[in-house]
Amino acid sequence: MSDIRTDVLISGAGPNGLLLATELALAGVRPIVLETGPGPGTAPKANGMVGQIPRVLDMRGLYPGKPEPMPFWIFSGLRLEFDSLADRSVYAWMISQPELTARLAERARELDIEVRWQHALTDFTQREDDVLVTVNGPDGEYRIAAAYLIGADGGKSLVRKRSGIGFPGFTAADRISRMGHVEIPGLVGIPGVGYELPGYGRVDWGHHWTERGMFILAEFQPGRLLIATGESGTDAVDEDAPMTLDELSASVNRVLGIDLPIRPPAWAGPHLLRRWVGLNTRTADRYRDRRVLLIGDAAHVHSAMGGPGLNLGMQDAMNLGWKLAARIQGRAPADLLDTYESERRPLAERVMMSSMAQSALMARGPEVGALRQLFGELLHIPPVVDHISQLLSGADVAYATDCDHPLAGRLVPDFTVDTAEGPRRIAELLRTARPLLLDPHGHLTDTVTGWSDRVDHITAPAPDAPAAALLLRPDGYIAWATTDPTPTGLREALTRWFGPARTLATHT
Repeated sequence: MSDIRTDVLISGAGPNGLLLATELALAGVRPIVLETGPGPGTAPKANGMVGQIPRVLDMRGLYPGKPEPMPFWIFSGLRLEFDSLADRSVYAWMISQPELTARLAERARELDIEVRWQHALTDFTQREDDVLVTVNGPDGEYRIAAAYLIGADGGKSLVRKRSGIGFPGFTAADRISRMGHVEIPGLVGIPGVGYELPGYGRVDWGHHWTERGMFILAEFQPGRLLIATGESGTDAVDEDAPMTLDELSASVNRVLGIDLPIRPPAWAGPHLLRRWVGLNTRTADRYRDRRVLLIGDAAHVHSAMGGPGLNLGMQDAMNLGWKLAARIQGRAPADLLDTYESERRPLAERVMMSSMAQSALMARGPEVGALRQLFGELLHIPPVVDHISQLLSGADVAYATDCDHPLAGRLVPDFTVDTAEGPRRIAELLRTARPLLLDPHGHLTDTVTGWSDRVDHITAPAPDAPAAALLLRPDGYIAWATTDPTPTGLREALTRWFGPARTLATHT
């Protein structure tokens, strides 16, 4: 049969792959998505997302309501209170990964994106103008020729391995983690704090340190209690043997030093009961090899402590989507696609550092207990709280721009624009996934005219806007801002991010 042809082929229909597919579709590029499973994944994995990603998903109408910053979060089980901060950057959405994947799969259907369930990428060859991919589906083997191939296929990514992209990092081989949904008879909840654990005492929501290991107790979704342990230096286990409730119970008892009664959950599944042997912290040595690009766990893996995984991976997808679409449509500046790696890899490196630091603070031993006491004291100092909160959210890294405004390169703050249709939040004005120039005084009309086919120009009043004018990328990050009534640099920023003006483009 003849090769199927597509502009973009995405291997993996998890949250990252599906979000990238929808971003491409909104920009006018129709990808094909391959997924080995028969439908959206139902296995319990991530229990929510933490960082700035709820705000970013709000910009596409994927978040219910208006995101509100968290009043607190945890760093290695140590509570961070944010009431001292004027600007809070940590947001959370406690949605299970199966529910999130199902929502994104529904959005993909609404956008008429072709998702091929039970079709697995088995190999590929890069050619000068495309990537020839071999696929195994229910009816046998076939090939797809794609201008670009995206690996969204997880930490054991076949796309990454076949492309020859290295995956350097660190493995804590003696680390064993166990997790499961359970019920605990006699457990008492303490609103806003945590739980009274029978036979043990109070434990805060989330991570709890002991000299024997780590214990987690939380309801990420109401009524669905989750417990977990992290141990090192214990007896080896058969990695191929299924995890049992008895094994989880024995681990809990070792870590807590008590005989804690647990029983299987009575609520409807799916229920998590899982074991991990070893803890990987790795980042791809490059995110792109010619026509192959990586996103999400295919590009970086790390501890789940603090919940940064979906924040990092889904913002990879938001960052790559509009850039790849512009490249395919022939309107991207020459180096635009290169900025995907230069912008996203430093954030992954920060997450690696943060996750390893938190893991170190969860290690066994009395000296770690002393270190945790000292670190806990530091977390009551407002500038330290601010620094750690921005690290957790990813707000401490600004993308490079040629603009010297302090907001340039950062996610746009939330504020209201008084449009002719009524007040609208800036997030709502980004639902089209197009660049946006907010020009409340209408001074920039002549400058932006050459980009009117690519950039939405809004001249409505915005009294709470953080600058006199703002140029926003489709992913919500500020490409240019000014407080000057006679601004400079806008034309250069428009060209830098969205290509030459239309009048110039017709002569090139």
